[in-house]
Amino acid sequence: MQQTTNGDLDSKSLVQLLQSNRKALVLLLLITAIFTYIFTLPVFITPLYRSDVILYPTSTNSISKVLLSSTNQQNKDLLEFGEDEQTERMLQILSSNKIRDKVIDQFDLMNHYGIKADSRYRLSRLYKSYESKIKFRRTEYMAVKISVMDKDPVIGAKIANEIAELFDSTMNGMQKEVAKRAFEIVETEYFKLRNEVRMMEDSLTVLRSFGVHDYESQAEMINQQLAIELAKDNREGIRRLEERLDVLAKYGGPYVSIRDNLEHERKQLSHLKAKYEEAKVDATENLPHKFIVTSAYEAERKAYPIRWLIMLISLSSVFFLGMIIIIYLDQFHPATALKKKP
Repeated sequence: MQQTTNGDLDSKSLVQLLQSNRKALVLLLLITAIFTYIFTLPVFITPLYRSDVILYPTSTNSISKVLLSSTNQQNKDLLEFGEDEQTERMLQILSSNKIRDKVIDQFDLMNHYGIKADSRYRLSRLYKSYESKIKFRRTEYMAVKISVMDKDPVIGAKIANEIAELFDSTMNGMQKEVAKRAFEIVETEYFKLRNEVRMMEDSLTVLRSFGVHDYESQAEMINQQLAIELAKDNREGIRRLEERLDVLAKYGGPYVSIRDNLEHERKQLSHLKAKYEEAKVDATENLPHKFIVTSAYEAERKAYPIRWLIMLISLSSVFFLGMIIIIYLDQFHPATALKKKP
């Protein structure tokens, strides 16, 4: 065998070495191909079918802020796709145990994955199988892709579509917990303030029954008329005007105080009523939080295993391993090397 000056094989010698052992290599590759074909049959590797759902998050979460509010989020569009922040939030929720547990229960995945209910570490195995077969990732166009690998293409498609639907119910459930509590707080304050306003209005009604309708203008007019009656020295007129002034003196202060407070409280009530209506909508109504671009359908061809790729990798690996063994035996164990043709 020819070698270079430093003891390494040159390319010509390597080709000759492989040619002299080609029968052994061909036999080795043939055996590898046969075993690879056999061990990639469904009896050894369960075929898996892939189902995909592609969806976008919406840009907003609060119904009232978009539909009812006149000051907040005026530039938000209900039909606008979400951006990076909403996409990341969608990925987090899709990966949550709330959705995972619902899917496991609904499709009985413990039995579907062949995990016995009384086996040791059954939950760990179940969650590991779930995470290995159900994946969530962000696409290059900021959408979210749900991929489900399953031995049954029908169930796989159903799981993928159900996860997409569960995103809405999970989001709504999380938000409703906060929205309902906020609504209860606003509702309590709104009705409390409304009752206070009604009490002040009733108090003003009582004061008006005593003749106090507009303290400032009434006081000015009575004083002007009193000056006229004094100039005329009209005793009866003076007495009547003084009685009216006594009523104003007695009830004018409370009237002005209640009137001014009522004006302020009415403004607060109007503002609080708007908050009440917004909180009520958030607590009782739902909107979708996603746009579905592609729904999952029953796959016709298996996605795993890819037999030709496994075959290619196996043959390539065995070929290079055979080369290394032949070179090693030729270089360091010539006495045990494979016999070469003359």
